[in-house]
Amino acid sequence: MTAPARGQAPAATTLLPHAQHILPAYLHDLAHLVSIDSGSYNGRGVNRMADWVQERLAQLGFDTERFTSPEAAHHNLGDTLVARKRGSLTVAAGGRRILLAAHMDTVFEDGTAARRPFTLSGAVAHGPGVSDDKGGLLAGLHALDVLERAGLHDFAEIIFLATPDEEIGSPASRPVIEHAAQGMHHALALECARENGDLVIARKGVADFRLTITGRAAHAGIEPERGANAALTAAHLTIALHNLNGHWDDVTVNVGVIRAGTRANIVCPGAELHVEVRAATLADVERVKDAITEAASRPAVAGTTVSVEQLDLCAPMEDTPASRRMLTHAQAAARQLGLDIRAVATGGVGDANLIAGVGIPVLDGLGPVGGADHSPHEWLDTTTVAPRIALLASLIASLGDTRNH
Repeated sequence: MTAPARGQAPAATTLLPHAQHILPAYLHDLAHLVSIDSGSYNGRGVNRMADWVQERLAQLGFDTERFTSPEAAHHNLGDTLVARKRGSLTVAAGGRRILLAAHMDTVFEDGTAARRPFTLSGAVAHGPGVSDDKGGLLAGLHALDVLERAGLHDFAEIIFLATPDEEIGSPASRPVIEHAAQGMHHALALECARENGDLVIARKGVADFRLTITGRAAHAGIEPERGANAALTAAHLTIALHNLNGHWDDVTVNVGVIRAGTRANIVCPGAELHVEVRAATLADVERVKDAITEAASRPAVAGTTVSVEQLDLCAPMEDTPASRRMLTHAQAAARQLGLDIRAVATGGVGDANLIAGVGIPVLDGLGPVGGADHSPHEWLDTTTVAPRIALLASLIASLGDTRNH
């Protein structure tokens, strides 16, 4: 194929033959990766994935680096892999820096790959992680292969990020993710597309809170009036917090854990609530935090007090004008391929949230079409692989060179 003239975006249709040509190699690679048990707490299995991905990226001309965190060693997590490749353009000349992000871990326990191996029934592939996220990770690698075959290097830099612990909230890889995202112009997350082919334009953020209720112990039979029942305050708070649902669009509040007391014959002196808040914007997270703090300031039982602690925040991946412009490029490439794609918001959280949290526009769901993630029925529609690889390659090329815009 002849590369397009400088400043001219490649048509997705010109990249499709390359993607179709490498489909057998994609399926071979997918079968191999699905055969590897790589649950989040199986560091050895995840690192087998990282070894394979690292070798493939090196073959594509990327410089690679592995990161092992103290959390990884303590909890038997794998390494985070960061690979970089310079393009032919500088930022000053219109080149852009693009981050591709995928994860290597799955939710499945050791032995699942042997009990439920990769299968291909007609055009539908099954196996642990076939969609989430081994199919998407491979789509990213093969899209880079398509760009290489087509001689398309008009970008400033591409970073490929492969994480080991997305399924458990990225405790080890989060600092690496946030550092790698700094200074990038665009980020493309490689989770598989929705079952109807839609991309993901927004993901809710998650904030976790712990409410500690302090009461006063007393003999429950002889002098209960001398006590202050923390469990009763906790019960009232649980109702009050759940009543926050419906106050704001796209906000959910859930009291997921309640702990209280030690013995039935003691007025409960202490209790604890663990609360999860999901919201589409940081502003809404702050509104709910204020509402939780206000409710905690008015304990239902005299003599009890409540303290509020925010344990964690995974920022929302917000629907922004910048991400909408990326979507416009993706939809233009899709139309060339005869695809009609839209973008949706989801309540699920992923590494895309962490990237968006440092101010980088993100578009997610750029892998092939799949579904039933985290279940024995997980599937991937292999008829979507070549078109989605061509779409992704075209999108990278388009975003990488502002002279195309």
